[in-house]
Amino acid sequence: MRYTVFLFLVVLLSCNGQKKYHTNKVEEEIAATESDKLKGILEYHKKLNDDYKDPKTSPLPNKYRKDFNGLEFFTPDTAYVVKAKLELALGAPTFLMPTTTNQNQEYKLYGTLHFTLNGKQLQLEVYQNQQLIKQKKYIDHLFLPFLDNTNGKETYGGGRYIELSIPDGDYITIDFNRAYNPYCAYSKKYSCPVVPAVNTLDTEVRAGVKAFKKD
Repeated sequence: MRYTVFLFLVVLLSCNGQKKYHTNKVEEEIAATESDKLKGILEYHKKLNDDYKDPKTSPLPNKYRKDFNGLEFFTPDTAYVVKAKLELALGAPTFLMPTTTNQNQEYKLYGTLHFTLNGKQLQLEVYQNQQLIKQKKYIDHLFLPFLDNTNGKETYGGGRYIELSIPDGDYITIDFNRAYNPYCAYSKKYSCPVVPAVNTLDTEVRAGVKAFKKD
């Protein structure tokens, strides 16, 4: 279902010359779910902008942050919120993931996510940063980097990232509206994991943060 800020599912009917509103409970529940998804996306975008404006949390150099009015996002779209089947990579070894500098980071393949997006059956590998998960608040953290057909055009050429958490069951929700740019898209001082080629999606992911315009 494509993006609609307010999804009205109330049907106006005429009965015996009088206008009455008839609602369907299932439609109301769907509308409420979509509204909640959109609210969550907008709240996430606001928080991201707040973090980028704050000098304590922003990856932006001072020259860009002082006039910062917000990141550019694709219009929130619930079609890019997908349910993925998680196939665990049991016994996967740790490996060094290349970065944009020589500071390679230790990761482990956690599993493969299988999902449908834009009418295509797709999959992405999801990883655990072996240093990060030693911290209590990140013990369930999963890292999902990906490339898609918007890179180098509407989005950052090096791909984007999504943060996930280990689910209770075999399924996990991927919200591509929460895709953000690596910090090295804003400053060369950061060392960012290079998206593995296996995580290239043969489709356009027109959701999340767009390319940062430095001019």
